[in-house]
Amino acid sequence: MSDHLSADVLNQFADGELAQEQVARVNEHLAACCACTSNALSQMVLKSTTARAGHRYAMPAELRERLLRTASEEAPKVEVQSGSRAAAEARGGWRYGGLGWATAAALLLASLSGWMLQHGAMKRADEVALVTEVWDQHVATLAANRDPQVLSSDRHTVKPWFQGKIPFTFNLPDGLPEDTKLDGANLAYLHDQPVAQLLYSIGKHRVSVFVRERGGGGELRETATERSGFHVASASTRELELVAVSDVDAGRLRGLVAAIAQAQGR
Repeated sequence: MSDHLSADVLNQFADGELAQEQVARVNEHLAACCACTSNALSQMVLKSTTARAGHRYAMPAELRERLLRTASEEAPKVEVQSGSRAAAEARGGWRYGGLGWATAAALLLASLSGWMLQHGAMKRADEVALVTEVWDQHVATLAANRDPQVLSSDRHTVKPWFQGKIPFTFNLPDGLPEDTKLDGANLAYLHDQPVAQLLYSIGKHRVSVFVRERGGGGELRETATERSGFHVASASTRELELVAVSDVDAGRLRGLVAAIAQAQGR
């Protein structure tokens, strides 16, 4: 591509709507065009922020159907024996499935709380929010194009820098996967808690690995997902959770996360 990418292409790229071969061509162009790279990053940050705000309280369709079905099954069947709708409203308000609106709302709220506790919906929502947050911070780091707060490839320099800045400690691996280099680190925040943002390069690809203290509870699964051409991989140890994001190959990203996770056993 010799010309700049169009606004439509950048929008589709930010929304993850391009085919795989189109993504490859766009990435090739972005590698050589600073202007388009800046525009693409701006689009991603804007869309991510807008989407997170707009869907923060959206109810999943499956949950909505379950709640309506539960309300319908549990609601007593009240027959209006005489009078018009206006008379029924005067006696106790317009009925919804045999219940007043206030009662129906209370039932839905109780069902919602029970369903979320039973099926782990709150945990899944937290995981989605975490992926969004680390993605936002990685894209913002790329867009800022500034040196890390601690600029060093020496793990013996990077690790001590965090003493007194975060309420936990971590280890860095002695060796790294092929073509992988530690660039430095930043003090970052996830869910308003201080975390370590470790910055790596895998070939020409930039990687952010966020290290945070685990909050307890059950064992976390190793997960991997994709967002707008970026891969997100996570793993956990007894005390820490690792979340990495990059546009590098997903397998190589998981390899780096695994190396850092294994180093925590030392």
